[in-house]
Parts: sequence; C-alpha cells; structure tokens
Amino acid sequence: MDREKAGSDSAVSPWAPFRENAFAVLWVATVISNVGTWMNDVGSGWLMTTLVLDPFMVALVQAATTAPIFLLALPAGAVADIVDRRKLLILVNGLMASTAAVLAGLVALDRMTAELLLLFTFLLGAGAAFIAPAWQAIVPQLVPREKLAAAIALNSMGVNVSRAIGPALAGALIVSLGVAAPFALNALSFVAIVAALVWWRGEPPRASPLPQERIGEAMLIGLRYAWNSAPLRDTLLRAAAFFVFASAYWALLPVIARTLLQGDARLYGVLLGCVGIGAVLGALLLTKVKPHLGPDRTVAAGTLGTATTLCAFALVTNPYVAALASLLAGLSWIFVLSSLHVSAQTALPNWVRARGLSLFLTVFFGAMAAGSAFWGKIATEFGIPVALLAAAGGALMAIPLTWRVRLNQGEALDLAPSMHWPAPVIASDGRPDRGPVMTTVEYRIAAEDTAAFLRLTAELSAARRRNGAMQWGIMEDAAVPGHFTEVFFEASWLAHLRHHERVTVADRALQDRIRALHRGDVLPTVRHFLATDDESAVASRVSPDPIAG
Repeated sequence: MDREKAGSDSAVSPWAPFRENAFAVLWVATVISNVGTWMNDVGSGWLMTTLVLDPFMVALVQAATTAPIFLLALPAGAVADIVDRRKLLILVNGLMASTAAVLAGLVALDRMTAELLLLFTFLLGAGAAFIAPAWQAIVPQLVPREKLAAAIALNSMGVNVSRAIGPALAGALIVSLGVAAPFALNALSFVAIVAALVWWRGEPPRASPLPQERIGEAMLIGLRYAWNSAPLRDTLLRAAAFFVFASAYWALLPVIARTLLQGDARLYGVLLGCVGIGAVLGALLLTKVKPHLGPDRTVAAGTLGTATTLCAFALVTNPYVAALASLLAGLSWIFVLSSLHVSAQTALPNWVRARGLSLFLTVFFGAMAAGSAFWGKIATEFGIPVALLAAAGGALMAIPLTWRVRLNQGEALDLAPSMHWPAPVIASDGRPDRGPVMTTVEYRIAAEDTAAFLRLTAELSAARRRNGAMQWGIMEDAAVPGHFTEVFFEASWLAHLRHHERVTVADRALQDRIRALHRGDVLPTVRHFLATDDESAVASRVSPDPIAG
C-alpha cells in the first residue's frame, strides 16, 4: 500500500493502527517510557515545592521542560530529516537514560538543589527535543495514510494513558518510598523504547544520488517551506493561540494542589491522573465527534472546555470538583492537540516532515514555556486565581479572533513526489556548488485568460519557494502583451536538482492548470542560467519541458 496516498480516515476504526505490528510494538514501548517521564515530571514539580515554595520557581520547572524543545526543535528536525531517524532515536534515548540515572542518584543522596533540578530538567527536555520530531516523522512509516489520523489520536491517547498511570504512581511512590523513587524508575523506563527501536528496522529512505543537506541549510529550507505553506502556517497560528493560555494550569497545578486545595503529592498525582483519563476518553470520543464538528469546531470546543477548567480551578477549592475539572481538561486537551497535529502532518511531504513538525513543536513548547513563566509571575504578583481567570479569558477571546484561520487545508493534497520533471542537461560545467541558478519559463497567454493565469502563478510562487526558490517573479513583455516570463532563483545547481525531487503531485496538478492556459505552438519554453565564475561563462539550455525542469 502506498503510504503517501491521501485518503479519508472518517470511517477508520480508532483501533485500526494496532493491526500494524511495528506501530503496536512502538506504541507499547512509548507508553512505558512515557510513564517514567510523567513520574519524573511529577517528582520534579513536587521536589521543587520542598526545595523552595515559590509559584514562580515551581512554574520554572515546567518552563525548563518545555523551553529546550522551543530552542532545539528546529535543529533537531533538520537532523531528523538528514540522518537515519531510527538510529537517532536509539542514541538520544540512551543518553536520556544516563541523565535520568544521575538525577535519581543525586536525589537519593540528598544532594539536589533548586538550580540543579532545573538544570537536569533542561537536559532531559533537550533530549525530548531531539526525540519528538524524529518520532512524529516516522509515524507515517508505521501506518497507511488512511490510518494516520487514528494513529496520531492513539499516540496522544498513549501519552495520556501514561499520564493517567505515571502521576498517580509517582504520588504513591513519593509518599511510600521517597521522592527519589520516580526518578529511578524513569531511568529504567528508557530500556523499553530502546529495545523496541532496536527490534524495528523500518523502511529504508528513498535513495537519492544527491548529497545530504547541511544542518544550517536544512533549517533555512524548513523555515522557508513553512512560511510559504498556508496549511502549515495557519496550523502554527492556531496552535500558538491555544497553548499560550492552556499552559496556565499545567504550570500551576503543583501549587494549586498544595495551596488552593491543601493537598499532598498524592492529590497532585491524582489530578494529573484525571487529566490523563480525560484525555483517553477524549481520544475515544474524537473519532465520533470530529467527523460531525470538523477540525475547527473541534478545536473551539476543546478551547471552551479548557477555559471552563481554568475557571473551576480558580473558583472552587473542593478536591472532587478539581478532579472533575481535570477530567475535562484532559478531554479538551486531546481534542485540540490531536486536531492540530493531524493538520500539521497532512500539510507536509516526507522530505521536510521532521522540520515541519519541529516547527509545530517549537510553537507548542515555546507557547507553553513562555506561558508557564508568564502565568507563574502573574500568580506570584496577583494570586493564583487571578492568573487562572485571566488565562481563561484569553482562551475564550482566541476563539473568534482565529476563526478565519482554517485547519486541515492540506488533507486533500497529494504530497507524494511526482518526479515528472526530466533530468536537466547543461552544456557546461554543472558543479553542484555552482550558483546561484536562474530559471525562466516563457508563457503565451490570451487576454481573456490573464487574470486566471496570474491567480494560478501566485499559487505557483509559493510552491517554487517551498521547494527551494529564494526569489520569484512574473514579468510581462512590454512590446508583446500576453508574453509572460516567470523567473526564479535558487542558491546552487544542487538546490535546483533537489527541487526536481521535491515537486509533489499537487504541484504537478497546479503546473498542468497553468500549462493549459499557454497558447503557444509548443510547450512553455524553459531556460536555466548559471552564474559566471572565473572558469566558465553563462550556460543556458532551451527546453520544451512542461513548466520547469
């Protein structure tokens, strides 16, 4: 089955991805590892309250977890698009296991300080930054396209199954065995995911004769792709508008449990466990609710539920009400997160998938980190209820303000490589590093088709830039009306060759629509120009190839 083909997931069972052995094995291993991660997070948050009872410092634990992903996700995504993703995941998980073991040892020896705790939290967050884009990018390799949405929901559910187990278990362990126990079990939990990755071989990446991109170059290309991709760009905007406000209860939950609810580590673990249970329920409901509401209304419903949760935490001090609010928080969280994640995945072809998802993670965790620090400071200055109510108001205002920004715009696009451009031939030196390269395409357009042509070429501009063009323009001959020349520049001949590999089936369909408006006796004329250097002069090729090549 072609895993790049688009398809509808509306009739797919929420459990269908488990029929794929690789997905099932990695899912179970990830749940085990995430149980350890959640135990570590609960232990860190609670340990900080014993080291220094300051809402700002407690909120910084959440910020130290999320800030590394904001800072490192883009280079991590570039690395994941360049190297073997499976090997990268094995290496980073091994390093995180060692870091977690050292952390557990320091806590057990009572050598931990608030500053050291933030440092180790940051290091583990840095490891998570390199894991997240690579892991999310391999999901389409594990399931067919029609099961992708269900697989993403199951992955989110898996995170929340672990959230339901890990925090409650951590709370019980802290009370019975001491605060070092969750950190020790987290170090052991990495064994499961490393073993599963060693077992899974995966599909070999599509062979290319071209050399790999350098990391800096790959990052710039990823940013250029996102800026020129309306489906991805709009998804990122919707994500930022939600997460900056939803971060409030994640950051302040330890002090909510300890001060507003007068509870202990066990209550904190129960509240996080309720969030996890709510998220599991949300994942199960999502496949029934989302086909009726659509992605945009589903996100709006989740945002409304999150605002209700924030108000409940601010105004009610009953632990049972807080537990119900936590259930609603988890259900609302999965409605929003899964919908946004599917929108991001469907906006990306495989060659830039990890970089695009790393940008999603950058926005996600950047908003969470900034929001955590901001709401923690507001809570310190004005009180916890004021911070929670302000965040609830902001979340509600974000719904109408972002309503015109639509999700899942890429769902109907076929982003598989079309490979329809012929291999370019040049008469002179075609060194890969030679550049820049200028490509021109000449069109003859009838007057009555000019408006439609210009609308389509505006779309083509974004496609050219997504695939590597640095500059693009369309010019009309002053002496011959209707004679248009498209011009775009790429950094090097190698960048142009990569452009050949990146043109998608959706891009080809757009190019065919433009070519249908061409009124010449032959196909649009394409020329390539190489920058001169000390050894050779300008070289060009005239070609009847469609659109570019």
